[in-house]
Amino acid sequence: MGHIVKDKPKKAGAEATTRARYQDDLYTWVFEQVALLKAGRVDEIDAANIAEELADVGNEQYDKLESALAVLLMHLLKWDHQPQLRSKSWALTVREQRRRIGRVLKKNPGLKPHVAEAVADGYLDGRDRAAIETGIDDQAFPAACPYSWDDIITRPIEVDPAP
Repeated sequence: MGHIVKDKPKKAGAEATTRARYQDDLYTWVFEQVALLKAGRVDEIDAANIAEELADVGNEQYDKLESALAVLLMHLLKWDHQPQLRSKSWALTVREQRRRIGRVLKKNPGLKPHVAEAVADGYLDGRDRAAIETGIDDQAFPAACPYSWDDIITRPIEVDPAP
């Protein structure tokens, strides 16, 4: 989601008699559910759909981790397979993605047990992206992630200064 949900302004004396349906107007439905929860009217909430939306929020955090890993792993593969093309841009992208991964894990410590799965999933996407960007056949890259967690997060990636 990523958006901050603010209370929608209400018209004076206006009480919703007909509620928005989840599948018809998600935006309005969200604000109605927020208002019901804040008012303590939990017997009126759409619990099944709220649970589904909360699960989606959790999945989005995993997706952020996996996405950052895919970009990072793509750059590590490019770094290792095209050393003649190493650039400051690649090194800075690695640094940025490492920070993103760190922030996601700091904000969501419950993801830590899922890091190995996110690395495996992210690697498959990163491998494909590396093949596209380098023109190297994807079979030339290892089928499974060749990097340890320590390599992924702390391996030095720096461009040699020009002579």
